[in-house]
Amino acid sequence: MHLTGTIVGLTLFIISIVTHYIGRFAPSPTGVLHAGSLAAALASFVDARAHDGRWLIRIEDVDTTRCKAEYARSILETLDRLHMTSDGPVIAQTDRLDRYREVFVALLKKGFVYGCSCSRLSIQKTIQEHHLAPHRYPGTCREGTTEPIRAWRFKTQDRSIAFDDRWCGHYEQNVYQEVGDFVIKRADGLFAYQLAVIVDDHDSGINHIVRGADLIDNTPRQIAIHEALGWQCPSYMHIPLVLNDHGDKLSKQAGARALSDDLLAELESAWQHLGFAPLGADTMDAFYTRAVALWKERFQ
Repeated sequence: MHLTGTIVGLTLFIISIVTHYIGRFAPSPTGVLHAGSLAAALASFVDARAHDGRWLIRIEDVDTTRCKAEYARSILETLDRLHMTSDGPVIAQTDRLDRYREVFVALLKKGFVYGCSCSRLSIQKTIQEHHLAPHRYPGTCREGTTEPIRAWRFKTQDRSIAFDDRWCGHYEQNVYQEVGDFVIKRADGLFAYQLAVIVDDHDSGINHIVRGADLIDNTPRQIAIHEALGWQCPSYMHIPLVLNDHGDKLSKQAGARALSDDLLAELESAWQHLGFAPLGADTMDAFYTRAVALWKERFQ
């Protein structure tokens, strides 16, 4: 996982020129692989195989306050047992901080980034005092600040950003109106997910993203960064979330359990969650052979 940037970059460049489709699974190691993350892994893996493409694994551990190395190892071991192996080197975001700084500086020079002195408390106070839309940054520091900078924000434009999702259909959002200028470098000095994921996907040549529906409203923000950098956007597919008994997204915080030892049964369950009938396969290889053929019929 800790290969040098030069070797990783060269390998991924070679991958990008020999195949059209490049997908990925990018788990955050905040816990072990569970039913929700398995559904995303399976959908992305089968979609790549159905398109005769490459499938890469990336460990999204840029948030070092929540991620743990032991969870990253556990996830990779479980994927290996599931016969889901990366078609290129597994990279970790914590190995790529210099690259994020490089792109951050490029955006800063282009005028797409500005420093913000606001705390969460001050933002909420401004929203309440002026009866503004909740959860939207009110633009307090947009034209500059004389106070010490806490975080760095991406300057959005008052326009609609739309894309056609392969599962959900047409999706449209005015990021400026609904979210406001969003953070790409946090007050604690860590680079935000919104920046890191864009840089990683671009550098790896990712052109097809399959992930959970909880991230669909992040996509217009990511498209905005793509456009600011002059980079081509990938295609998107956001699959239905696996929910717990209370209707919340299954996660470590929402009581997600580790996968059972019967991984074939876990695959069958994830497959049915994706809207397919049980396959009844007696081996993993047979499962993937049938799953890829059926997926190809529906989504290719």
